[in-house]
Amino acid sequence: MSRQERIEQKLSEALAPVVLTVENESKNHNVPAGSETHFKVLIVSPTFEGLGTIERHRKVHTALATELRSGLHALTIRALTPAQFEAEGAPGFQSPPCLGGSKHDKT
Repeated sequence: MSRQERIEQKLSEALAPVVLTVENESKNHNVPAGSETHFKVLIVSPTFEGLGTIERHRKVHTALATELRSGLHALTIRALTPAQFEAEGAPGFQSPPCLGGSKHDKT
């Protein structure tokens, strides 16, 4: 099972999302081909009702604790309630640029 599949499974089991999108962004970074180190997650769950951003992110990090200890290097998270997602969607959800030596940098 790939890391992406494990992330999807763990988040589904822990947070019962109504929307879950997991994108491997490792190719945008200075890592070997085929790496699974950098991910972007959009997760919409009723579990987030009444929680602030930090508490939502903590829930995601708790669900992925094993992955974070075993090679998952970067995780960009957008965690919304169903009502927020219905009202706002997730337009323009982008990961910040890599500051750790992107292979696209020519410096």
